Amino acid sequence: MNNETTPIRDASVLGIPKMLILGLQHMFAMFGATILVPILVNNYFKGEGLSIQVTLICAGIGTLFFHLCAKLKVPAFLGSSFAFLGGFSTVANLDTGIFKDMTMGEKLPYACGGIVVAGLLYLILALVIKIAGVKKVMRFLPPVVTGPIIICIGLSLAPSAVSNASTNWFLALIALSVIIIFNIWGKGMFRIIPILLGVVISYLAALIMNACGLTNPDGSAILDFTNVAAASIVGLPPFQLCKFDLTAILVMAPIALATMMEHIGDMSAISATVGENFIENPGLHRTLIGDGLATSFSALVGGPANTTYGENTGVLELSKVYDPKVIRLAAVYAIILSFLPKFSEIISSLPSAIIGGVSFMLYGMISAIGVRNVVENHVDFTKSRNLIIAAVILVSGLGFSDGLTFTFGTTSITLTGLAIAAIAGILLNAILPGKDYSFGEDADADASRGINMNPIKKTK
Repeated sequence: MNNETTPIRDASVLGIPKMLILGLQHMFAMFGATILVPILVNNYFKGEGLSIQVTLICAGIGTLFFHLCAKLKVPAFLGSSFAFLGGFSTVANLDTGIFKDMTMGEKLPYACGGIVVAGLLYLILALVIKIAGVKKVMRFLPPVVTGPIIICIGLSLAPSAVSNASTNWFLALIALSVIIIFNIWGKGMFRIIPILLGVVISYLAALIMNACGLTNPDGSAILDFTNVAAASIVGLPPFQLCKFDLTAILVMAPIALATMMEHIGDMSAISATVGENFIENPGLHRTLIGDGLATSFSALVGGPANTTYGENTGVLELSKVYDPKVIRLAAVYAIILSFLPKFSEIISSLPSAIIGGVSFMLYGMISAIGVRNVVENHVDFTKSRNLIIAAVILVSGLGFSDGLTFTFGTTSITLTGLAIAAIAGILLNAILPGKDYSFGEDADADASRGINMNPIKKTK
C-alpha cells in the first residue's frame, strides 16, 4: 500500500470549506501551548500576569505581520515563546530598587518592556545578514549543526507531552490513535486533518466520560466548565502598555540569544518540511525582522514574546498542505477568539491529556524532521569533527533542562538548553578543522531544505 501523499502548495484547489477546516486544525495545534504561557506566567505573578485574550490577538496579528515581512511565502505560525518563562519568574521575584514595594501586576509591564528590547535585537542580526549576506552567515550553520538543533527542539518538548498525557492516558491514547489511523488509512479530506480529528473525537470521548461521572486517575474532573460559565460572550482584550527598566531589560533581553537560534532552527525545519529554500528566499533577514517585530509589538501591549511554532511545522508534515494561506486563516481565528472570552474558555477546557496525546505526534515529528535532514544531507559521521559537534549539541540541548544561570552585575540571567546547544554547535563548527560544507555552491541541494550538504546527484 502506498501511503505517500502529494504535497498541496495551493490550498485553494481544495475549496474554501476545506481551507477553513485546515486553518482550524492549525489553530488547535498552536492553541494549547500558546495559552499555556500566560497560564504559567499568571502563576508567577499570583494571578496578575498575562491575559489569554491579549496573547491570542498578539499571536494572530504577529503571524500576519510575519507573513507580510516574509513576502507571504513562509508557512509559519507565531505563538507564545516558552524561552522567556525563566525571565518572567525572575522579574516576579525582584524585590530591590523600584521593584521593592510593587505589586505583581505592577512588575509585569517591566518584564514586557524587557521583551520589547529582546525583539529589537532580532533586527541587529537581520542587519548583519543583510550586509554580510546569508551565505557568509549560513556557513556557520551547516546541517551538522542545524540538524541536531532541530532534533533537540522536538525532544526538549517531549517531557511536556508525557506530563500532559499522564493526567489521563486513556484520553491521550484516543487522540494519538485517531491521528495515526486517519494519517495512514484516511481518505480525501480526512487524511489531511488528522490533528483536528484527533482533538474533536477525543474531546467527544471526554464529554461522554465526564457525563458518566468518570474522573481522571488523580480524582480530578475530566472537564471543568467553571471558567466557561463565568466568561462573557464578547469582550475586548485587556491591553496593558509596557514599561522600561534596565534591571528587567538585562533579565529579559539576553534571552533573545536563545530565541534567535531557535528561529534559525525552525526556519531550517520548515524549509525541510516544505522543500523550499526559505533561508535564501524570502531570506533569513526578512523572517528575523518579522519574528522580532511581532515579539516587540506583543510585549508592547502586554503580551508574551512570539516565536515560530514547531507544533504547526508538525501539522505541515502530517497534512502535506504547505500553503501559507492556511496558516493565515489560523491567525485570523486566533484574532477572532481574542474577542470571544467564552469561546476561548471552551477551547481552554480541552483536557491536558488530549493536548499530550496530540503533542506525542507533533513533537516527535519535529525531531524526525531533524533526523531526516541529517540523513538526506549525507552528514558524514565517520568524521570525528561531525560526531563531536552533534554530540555536544544533543547533550547540551537535552542535558541543560533548567538552562544555565549566571550573574550579570546583580541580575541573574538564564540561557536555555537550546541556546547553549546552538552556541556550542556554532563555535565548534567554526573552530574544528575539516569543514565539508559550503552554503550556496549547489543551488539544487540547498533548496531541498534551506540548508543542504553533498547531495546525491540524480541520474536521468
